Amino acid sequence: MKDKVSDKIMQTHGSGKFKRSEFASLGDGVIFEYGVLVFHPENIMIGDNVYIGHYAIIKGYYRNKMKIGSGTWIGPQCFLHSAAGLTIGNNVGIGPAVKIITSWHVLKDRSIPILHNRLKFSPVIIEDDCDIGTGAIVLPGVRIGKGAQIAAGSVVSRDVKAHTVVTGIPAKVIRIIK
Repeated sequence: MKDKVSDKIMQTHGSGKFKRSEFASLGDGVIFEYGVLVFHPENIMIGDNVYIGHYAIIKGYYRNKMKIGSGTWIGPQCFLHSAAGLTIGNNVGIGPAVKIITSWHVLKDRSIPILHNRLKFSPVIIEDDCDIGTGAIVLPGVRIGKGAQIAAGSVVSRDVKAHTVVTGIPAKVIRIIK
């Protein structure tokens, strides 16, 4: 199957326009739906047969890498942030409107607005075969183990072991997948 991106120019707010050649690597069969925004494609590596849904924001960063494994499905309106580095394994399902964040403002100096305090960075790793439910939020520094399932609307603030199902705010284990 010929991929839909080839080297044609794609419109995006992030870098203005992007071409296949601007990515660190871009596999075959990658689909960018209408309205996808891509920032810093030079630091983004995408495997084969990856789907990126309408209006997703793929927020590469001027340093650190975003790696998206083969066979991964990213739903519409997702926000993937890689300021500290983001690794998504193979065959991962990421539901619509999921947010994955890798930085936050340090609450240190009360004399200036939080927005102007320095940033702190911590990478996120999502291992192979995971499923991240619609509207879930994955916070900085989290590692989600192979085959784990995150329920819709959950907020993941700490590591999730392989083959577990978590739900809630904050996300807690509700069962182990046998």
